[in-house]
Amino acid sequence: MKRLIPAVLLLPSLWADNAVRPGPFVVEPSTLICLGFEWEIAGDDNRNATVEVQYRPAGRGEWKPALPLLRMGGERVYRDAEFLDYTVPHRFAGSILDLEPGTEYDCRLTMKDPDGVRGQAVQTVKVRTRSAPKAAEGGRVLHVYPPDWKGPKQEPAFTGLKAAYYGPGRGDWSVLSERKARPGDVILVHAGLYKADRLNYVDPLGTPFDGAYILTLKGAPEKPIVIRAAGDGEPIFDGNGCFRLFDVMAAEHHIFEGLTIRNTDIAFYAGLKDVLGAKGLTVRNCRIEDVGIAVTTEYAGSKDFYIADNVILGRDDRYRLNGWASPGIYGATQLKSYIGIKVYGSGHVICHNAVAYFHDGICVSTYGTPEPEQDRKAVAIDIYNNDIHLMADDFIEADGGVHNIRVMRNRGVNAAQCGLSAQPVFGGPAYFIRNVLYHGPNGTALKFMAKPAGLIVYHNTIISEDRNRDPYSNAHFRNNLFLGTDAPNRNIVVFPNATPYSTYDYDGFRPNRGVSDQYLWMMPPETRPRGFKSLQELNAATGQEAHGVELDYDIFENLRAPDPTQPRAIYHAEDLDFRLRAGSKAADAGVPLPNVNDDFTGQAPDLGALETGKPVPVYGPRGSQRQAFYR
Repeated sequence: MKRLIPAVLLLPSLWADNAVRPGPFVVEPSTLICLGFEWEIAGDDNRNATVEVQYRPAGRGEWKPALPLLRMGGERVYRDAEFLDYTVPHRFAGSILDLEPGTEYDCRLTMKDPDGVRGQAVQTVKVRTRSAPKAAEGGRVLHVYPPDWKGPKQEPAFTGLKAAYYGPGRGDWSVLSERKARPGDVILVHAGLYKADRLNYVDPLGTPFDGAYILTLKGAPEKPIVIRAAGDGEPIFDGNGCFRLFDVMAAEHHIFEGLTIRNTDIAFYAGLKDVLGAKGLTVRNCRIEDVGIAVTTEYAGSKDFYIADNVILGRDDRYRLNGWASPGIYGATQLKSYIGIKVYGSGHVICHNAVAYFHDGICVSTYGTPEPEQDRKAVAIDIYNNDIHLMADDFIEADGGVHNIRVMRNRGVNAAQCGLSAQPVFGGPAYFIRNVLYHGPNGTALKFMAKPAGLIVYHNTIISEDRNRDPYSNAHFRNNLFLGTDAPNRNIVVFPNATPYSTYDYDGFRPNRGVSDQYLWMMPPETRPRGFKSLQELNAATGQEAHGVELDYDIFENLRAPDPTQPRAIYHAEDLDFRLRAGSKAADAGVPLPNVNDDFTGQAPDLGALETGKPVPVYGPRGSQRQAFYR
């Protein structure tokens, strides 16, 4: 007699695996003000597990809540033209934001699931934020002078940077390095012009034929090699038209500070995909102008850059907004400058820079499928408090980011194509928080294309339409302002969902006059958007934006829309006031978000980037470089 085996034993796949099983827990590289975490999981087929996050300064004070980690997994990121096809693995990831630099924190993460947690449900770790890089005490001080220096010199003195860094040598002897700089050395560059004649075989600056300073030495985190302005006037490194001026892709822990760099295609060449990349690169308080790219690395192992308080000026037209596409509308133009700053890797901080006249302002590299190794992915990258003016394409691109990309408190004025880009993001979260965007005549403020997944969009002020129709996954919008410009025949916003668990609520919208369908809703399997005339209609049909509001420009103290009939016009940030009027329809209309708007001033958080009664953020350089950089 044959034994009958129950069908449930033959077909275990028919049973849902709803209890969550925690897997490896990862603490990402810390930055100056943020901490990031990843927690792999199995199970949770019904996606109702959560991870609560709490933090406090180590050993003291009450625990504070942060945003919960983002649940992800199964979202498909793809773009057929380049054969890109990636499925996001199942895990949680997220950040604790706006901490103090150089401070240790207790962090407690608690996984919960109504169906049960099978494994370790709580992770408690101590993690320290990084401090801003600084010179070591007690290192040698080396003095660099230009070839035409006429005055007295401090010893040890060197003609040109190469002589101090490697030792003397011209022509064939320029590759020698018999007197190398040491970790902890400070190289002071005195005022004057450092402009090599690369076709002069015995040029005194020692950079024959290619004109580049190829810097390969290894400093240390506590003993960086510092190349700094001496303080007696402006030291100008003129590339004389060379392709790259400072090749630092093999260097570790270098600080460049207070220099003027100009007339080169790439100022800092810091990494090449699949080849090599710098670690611990700092570029601070520099003026970088007349360049094609200021700083670039596309190497997955590049780590811990600090690019801060610089003025970075490209070569594009300063007096009209030229796009790179649609020549009949925006006047397409060839590349004169490409990207202000582009990075890949982990732990990078790009903050308080002023960037103008490029194709793109600040970018994560559009790298493609992430590397499998944990230390070779675009994670833990901070882009905050930058001031960006006049881009032929986008202000900021998170393209290529994997987890914990944090784009916060940036201001962008005049972008011919889009404002903020995620083309794509590979799981996220990519945080877009408290950014201000003004004048995007293309009408696609958020370029969330190539099917990105894991987008957190909170408290942004966007003076433009958002017409992107490429579906994205696992996106969550709260407390944003979208104000239309009355551009002809444009709806104010499209909701192009690829996943039913994307959410939208507590946002404010200024519809465009004369448009019948202001809100377009897209959700698979539908391929055509459904149009709605009002938020009430949208909510009744979709359940989204239950607390959304419609408003107008009178919510601001003094702000008008850009002129839709003049798409190539230029506006200046110093002429624009994005503060809300007290008592306006945007005041107290938001929802509390832990670790994002804990300090709101009224009955509830305000909508948009600026909270009433709070100081306006410092956009762009702090200190002596803080000024209107584009006029």
